[in-house]
Amino acid sequence: MAQTLGLTQPANIEHPKVSFAAKEIDVAEWKGDLLAVGVTEKDMIKDENSKFQNSLLKKLDGLLGGLLAEASLEEDFTGKTGQSMVHRLPGLGSKRVGLFGLGQSASSPAAFRGLGEAVASAAKTAQASSVAVVLASSEGLSTESKCSTASAITSGTVLGTCEDNRYKSESKKSQLKSVDIIGLGTGPEIEKKLKYAEVVSYAILFGRELVNSPANVLTPAALAAEASKIASTYSNVLSANILTEEQCRELKMGSYLGVAAASANPPHFIHLCYKPPSGPVKTKLALVGKGLTFDSGGYNIKTGPGCSIETMKVDMGGSAAVFGAAKALGQIKPPGVEVHFIVASCENMISGTGMRPGDIVTASNGKTIEVNNTDAEGRLTLADALVYACNQGVEKIVDLATLTGACVVALGPSIAGVFTPSDNLAKEVLEASELSGEKFWRMPLEESYWESMKSGVADMVNTGGRQGGAINAALFLKQFVDEKVQWLHIDMAGPVLNDKKHVATGFGISTLVEWVLKNSS
Repeated sequence: MAQTLGLTQPANIEHPKVSFAAKEIDVAEWKGDLLAVGVTEKDMIKDENSKFQNSLLKKLDGLLGGLLAEASLEEDFTGKTGQSMVHRLPGLGSKRVGLFGLGQSASSPAAFRGLGEAVASAAKTAQASSVAVVLASSEGLSTESKCSTASAITSGTVLGTCEDNRYKSESKKSQLKSVDIIGLGTGPEIEKKLKYAEVVSYAILFGRELVNSPANVLTPAALAAEASKIASTYSNVLSANILTEEQCRELKMGSYLGVAAASANPPHFIHLCYKPPSGPVKTKLALVGKGLTFDSGGYNIKTGPGCSIETMKVDMGGSAAVFGAAKALGQIKPPGVEVHFIVASCENMISGTGMRPGDIVTASNGKTIEVNNTDAEGRLTLADALVYACNQGVEKIVDLATLTGACVVALGPSIAGVFTPSDNLAKEVLEASELSGEKFWRMPLEESYWESMKSGVADMVNTGGRQGGAINAALFLKQFVDEKVQWLHIDMAGPVLNDKKHVATGFGISTLVEWVLKNSS
């Protein structure tokens, strides 16, 4: 491995492999380290004698001599979201029993993923190797709801168990080996769902690790190497083509190469292609991700409080979503669909060879751009990536980018903005996000705002005024998409990072996988 600035290399840490199983057994007799019960606020209602009314809790409390109800009263545990209590109590087959709050009611994938994460955290604290998860109330759930609930719990448990400790000299390992999900059904259908949840969750962890990696480790070359590794691992369905700077020049990608010009690390244009192992291809899709492994802002350098230059390793979050999806799809192998994963990767730095404010660059579709701000560089790289995607003969494109601070101001840190002229494509992606539990909000593509993007000397400038910044950025990207191709842009500048924990979220991966599967025969 090449030496990095600061001599930093990530430790080669294997993720703990946890086995998941769906079972229908008496929870009181389940033998293991931790019995985790998901409870709503309604489940926690007690009668006049301070006894549970919920049948499962009443049964467990009876076997525990009333200590569960007593402890919940003493600790003021009411089942609110995020609340938990774990106690070592004699009387059950399990060493410990825990209650985990789901809020007033729990029906969304996000709520059950949160339950899985909370259980994983409790298992780590208790050094538990075997865990069972059961809902206090699952009677009213349909078979389909039970499957998706079990899937979300599985996903949350994997994501909560595996921490990214590659850059820490010491770390505490999880002991968790097995998780039984009780009371949500059994059989091949639910087992298939659990397996799917595992595959997607480990792909999310991969995406998180890419975003968490500092720019002195994850250079454009290193990102290209990671993408190539995915293709070689699943070589029966995935192939890789990494274009050099010279090849990009031949394709006239002046907009992308203008951004890359200042960096000592050369650009790498990455193209993976998924083709199903058998059967005809009915739909061709492209996933395009912004791949700035570091963004200094260029000559319009990021300065002052709130500029977040120290977090700009996350500016390749779109590419992490795209490659995370590729990793999952390489294992799922959906039929009937061909998928192109495209990333124009580079750094936006400052040097004597760099792009200056006022320079005019020419994109690969011949359109000219006056660069009035070198810190609006992501859209310049995406311009050539979108033209390239259209040239692959795809019918639909979804691009993902940590594109604008304006979108974070509009939607906050946990919701991504969706921009598209296609109502059908918006419907497809938003339906996929309902299954994944990720939050998206459709924003307007107000064509009249394009006036602010006009240049006196070129076809366009790369930034408009401060008002409507996320919309202007989307309108800019639209100039590089063939009118015959359905296109949707996701601005994920907010949800790429967990602000509280200061780590990557892996946002976008599960939604992209769901969307591709929707388009699969």
